[in-house]
Amino acid sequence: MARRRRADAILDTELAELPLDLRWREWTARIEAVIFAAPGPVDRELLARVVGRDCSIELVIEDIRDALRDRPYELVSVAGGWQLRTRARHAEAICAAYGSAPAPVQLSEAGMLVLACIAYHQPVTRGALSEMIGKAVSRDTIAELRARDFIVAGPRSPQPGAPYTYVTTRAFLVHFGLDTLRDLPDIEALEDAGLLNAAQLIAVGFPSFLTGDADADADALQDPEAGDDE
Repeated sequence: MARRRRADAILDTELAELPLDLRWREWTARIEAVIFAAPGPVDRELLARVVGRDCSIELVIEDIRDALRDRPYELVSVAGGWQLRTRARHAEAICAAYGSAPAPVQLSEAGMLVLACIAYHQPVTRGALSEMIGKAVSRDTIAELRARDFIVAGPRSPQPGAPYTYVTTRAFLVHFGLDTLRDLPDIEALEDAGLLNAAQLIAVGFPSFLTGDADADADALQDPEAGDDE
């Protein structure tokens, strides 16, 4: 903490002595450098540490995106922040260079179905998940998802016994390239990706916006909240 305070004291964020165009260029360079160096998405609060009060971070982000328009990587909105990622069309070149793509996270079919149910219905209890799917959701399946840091325990349910609910995490958003839960794909996209079967999802009572009015029903989605472990 003390080291951070010393760094903040040394760094001139306002750059008041510079002309506006040079000030903007420096702010842009700082924001791009911080995002480039970060191991994950960078939120607005962190970026605000390196620029002045008059800097519009959103406008800087737009400028960086414009500058990268013809580059093999892009600046994307992920999990409430921003991250530099290579463009999907260069995946084959990256695989050829390194021999293989990064190993995808492997989830069982049951795990993927339960994760999808949690994503669209959260916060939701294990008992409610079992009712949706039509068979008991095992503790092993929940443990699999928690081990991947895709879900955590959410608020306790008001039901008798106050069972824990489950919600998705920021790591879930990052892994699936989502900025917020409003970016969850509709049922056709899930099916095209070969992740889940449309008839199966409908059968377990997925929200109507999977096949209908996404904007109206998306308001019911809640942001992930970290909770106590079960």
